[in-house]
Amino acid sequence: MHDRLTAEPIRLTYEDFRALPDDGKRYEILDGDLYMSPSPITQHQRFVARLHVILTLHVNQHRLGEVFVSPYDVVLGRHDVVEPDLLFVARENSQIVTAKNIQGVPDLLVEVLSDSTRERDLRDKRNIYARCGVPWYWIVDPEGPRVMELKLMDRAYAVVAEVSGKANWTPELFPNLAIGLPELTAS
Repeated sequence: MHDRLTAEPIRLTYEDFRALPDDGKRYEILDGDLYMSPSPITQHQRFVARLHVILTLHVNQHRLGEVFVSPYDVVLGRHDVVEPDLLFVARENSQIVTAKNIQGVPDLLVEVLSDSTRERDLRDKRNIYARCGVPWYWIVDPEGPRVMELKLMDRAYAVVAEVSGKANWTPELFPNLAIGLPELTAS
């Protein structure tokens, strides 16, 4: 009788992530699996840059914490290393900000959809962010433009706001901030 050997699936870690070549590509580890994304397109970068400025000005003015922009490693757990487009860490959680990365769960993660990452952002990352306990997740589609504000409730996300077109939006997370979607998409 022959013994069958069954290989356990390899689940990558942050140490594996740090050992990847610096080849200019964007990598993430989701549930131990490695994903590579091409560089974002111009429209995506403009949207991220404008939202970053709006959030940073608001957060700094009210001394709420810090806003970071990708590329920046967020180590949610041993097998989950992500690079969201934007993230916010509240002042009271500043201990997760280290000299090299974020070690823990930020208060907000923002993903701006691209053709190459759309499904991953809408399904895989949404599930991982909920499982890891990320309180707020914004999914932004620059083509609408459309924003979905998700709040973690009972280990799953609930949509607390969904705005599109030329609407103004006041995020529940930042009740003193009004964001005009046209501001984010102006050429």
